[in-house]
Amino acid sequence: MPSTLVRAQSLRSLWKTTIGKKAVMAVSGLLMVAFLLLHMLGNLKVFFGAVEFDGYAAWLRTIGEPVLHHSWFLWIQRVVLVTAVAAHATAAAQLSLRDRRARPIGYAHKQRARANYATRTMRYGGIILALFIVWHLLDLTVGAVHPGFDPNSPYYNIVKDFQVWWVNLIYIVAVVLVGIHINHGFWSAAQTLGFTRPARARAIKTIGSTLAVVITAGFTVVPVGVMTGVVK
Repeated sequence: MPSTLVRAQSLRSLWKTTIGKKAVMAVSGLLMVAFLLLHMLGNLKVFFGAVEFDGYAAWLRTIGEPVLHHSWFLWIQRVVLVTAVAAHATAAAQLSLRDRRARPIGYAHKQRARANYATRTMRYGGIILALFIVWHLLDLTVGAVHPGFDPNSPYYNIVKDFQVWWVNLIYIVAVVLVGIHINHGFWSAAQTLGFTRPARARAIKTIGSTLAVVITAGFTVVPVGVMTGVVK
């Protein structure tokens, strides 16, 4: 039997296990956190003005040239991220269903009840975030739901978008949910990947909480900057 076929069968077998699904969630989740951190840092360039921000957006489309064609890097990145989101959501849904089937009766112990509450928060928060990602792509990437979308000026699109109060509300609520998701998910991912020593637990929780706060604050300051007139 060819080695590639053996590997494929091994991966399918691993995917069917609980630990395999948790591993997929951990790796895809950490990949998304890395993207969010870089995306947040890039977004902060909006505070340096239209020339700086639009220049940064144009530069993103040239990454990988001349090996890659114009904008190919962005499309590869989008495909990888969509795949990560889909794998993360699928694994989460299947684990949730498996957990319900295994425990049809609710927890009696308070600690278990708190754990169950955290799981539900992650589950429903994840669904809301998935819907937000779709809306966000249609709004600021494709421009399908953005009034007056200008494909040549991302700076203008952001300023125009965040002048609408309900858009800011949706964005900020979603970003807060992202922070909550990261704060809980980072620790869960670390446990799944084997970082379970008590000596490391506090450091890992601190890193997760710090990332959650930094990413939440970093994304929130953009709509706040537009609302307050700092970015215009």
